[in-house]
Amino acid sequence: MAHIEENYDVVVVGAGHAGCEAALAAARMGMETILFTVSMDSVALMPCNPNIGGSSKGHLVREVDALGGEMGKNIDKTYIQSKMLNRSKGPAVHSLRAQADKVEYTKQMRLTLQRQEHLTLRQAEVTELILDEKKVAGVKTYSGAVYHARAVILCTGTYLKARCIYGDVVTHTGPNGLMAANHLSDSMKENGIFIRRFKTGTPARLDKKTIDFSKMEEQKGDTHIVPFSFTNKEEDIRREQISCWLTYTNEETHDIIRANIDRSPLFSGFIEGTGPRYCPSIEDKVMKFPDKTRHQLFIEPEGEFTNEMYLGGMSSSLPEDVQYAMIRTVPGLEKVKIVRNAYAIEYDCISAINLKPSLEYRDISGLFLAGQVNGSSGYEEAAAQGLMAGINAARKLQEKEPVVLDRSQGYIGVLIDDLVTKETQEPYRMMTSRAEYRLLLRQDNADLRLTDIGYEIGLIDDVRYAAFCEKRNRIEEERKRLKETMIGANKTVQDFLSAHGSAELKTAVSLEELIRRPELDYDSIASLDPERPEGLSEEVVEQINISIKYEGYITRQIQQVEHFRKMEKKRIPADIDYEDVKNLRREARQKLEAVRPESLGQASRISGVSPADISVLMIYLGA
Repeated sequence: MAHIEENYDVVVVGAGHAGCEAALAAARMGMETILFTVSMDSVALMPCNPNIGGSSKGHLVREVDALGGEMGKNIDKTYIQSKMLNRSKGPAVHSLRAQADKVEYTKQMRLTLQRQEHLTLRQAEVTELILDEKKVAGVKTYSGAVYHARAVILCTGTYLKARCIYGDVVTHTGPNGLMAANHLSDSMKENGIFIRRFKTGTPARLDKKTIDFSKMEEQKGDTHIVPFSFTNKEEDIRREQISCWLTYTNEETHDIIRANIDRSPLFSGFIEGTGPRYCPSIEDKVMKFPDKTRHQLFIEPEGEFTNEMYLGGMSSSLPEDVQYAMIRTVPGLEKVKIVRNAYAIEYDCISAINLKPSLEYRDISGLFLAGQVNGSSGYEEAAAQGLMAGINAARKLQEKEPVVLDRSQGYIGVLIDDLVTKETQEPYRMMTSRAEYRLLLRQDNADLRLTDIGYEIGLIDDVRYAAFCEKRNRIEEERKRLKETMIGANKTVQDFLSAHGSAELKTAVSLEELIRRPELDYDSIASLDPERPEGLSEEVVEQINISIKYEGYITRQIQQVEHFRKMEKKRIPADIDYEDVKNLRREARQKLEAVRPESLGQASRISGVSPADISVLMIYLGA
């Protein structure tokens, strides 16, 4: 019986947020790439929350964009509400978040994939990895077709041996009732890849016609829109926005959950997978925080042309009747009808400590993994990993060094370093608190940090790079001018300062020193600065204000980064035998052997490896 046989440079398995970025990056770097999906309806699917970004996740999206990825551009095309979170706090934790039209998001990403040169999109279930010794050689599909490739990127999300559960109802499907991938896990195991079970969940979807919004608080979008992509301006993407709504659970809701907790598969032990700590189910929240009398719920539209509303904050695997009972205790939802039940989903994934920082599997050359299959959660975390896996698969075939961002370069660096260094026992979620150098890793300066790298890789074109260089030059030139322009303590200046509640000058100061005052900024001192250049963009002004006002803190953090980089530069030989390192504790030996860190810096972040162990290792390496 004849089977199809084709040749590609790169095969990408799974077309979720990781797979889309991986395939686009590889194709844009000139690799003949094929992207497999179990269903064309699952391309860039949002099976859970209908939004992109949010606290720390917004940083990831802007970094993906700065490197030449697609997620930021796609959400700018398809958002229905945009909001900058944490505005009352410092710029390090400002995070952009946009509600998406789910259907439009999928449609636009699929169109981008289909228009991309060097990229083929194919609906088929990949069932086998084909290896030649310990080197990847391609994949086989359920039909028996063989696709030879020099690199394979697995972005299987939550589809591997997936089962969806609520109460005692179990369906062996992927999210949203789409087909699961039931065979690839076995092939991975046969090739020595350790598999484990994780779980995540999603809330019910409600019928908008049956919701009483008068009992809820309206949540409008921002009047000033900040695009996710550095290639867009506000006027390019401004559109009519759609409101979200805020309501709360109450003691009656909690009583129903407690009375039925024995019927929750999460608590009965029927669900085997480990769930995400930072995105708990409503039954988890009620049982773990018994003193809380209410929990926030967000009612979010799933799109412009649908009545389905997402019930944010109430993910659950309780039985259907309990879901109805508890939801109808919530103000505004007393007569609500459920469109789709909440459910938990269990799936196979790997332990990412078996990956190199390039996301290549340590023991199989040319095999890369990205997204939820690595034990992470979230669309944004997946996209970031997918982009880096796609870049590094292409770089490997180009016989170039992999691109590995360190923890001081981006949230992407923190995310991947955490995954490959610290064995996560639950789905990993990005948070600003995980980034030690977050004052440097702000979302507003992602392009200044990473666009040079994107250009060098080949994902940023000449036109975009020229515009970026001009922006950077304008920031540097204006900073220099402000530092050198002095202003005297004359009556005009003193009157201005008095009007702005600012202390009088005793002597001449630079314009930079004035801007550093908390009550003043670049725009407010315009009348004292007649020589300032015209037409500086809002982005340039933002960078000037932040770099001046936070200069002391930024300088201190740069010094910390220099110390960090010294440790990162002290490489550990790939063939080191930790049994030869005398005076290493047994636990440290075991952990170092499991992770196989590439530098002393990475070794120092492994749980179970102490500073004393690092000192022993430094002496052994003569570092």
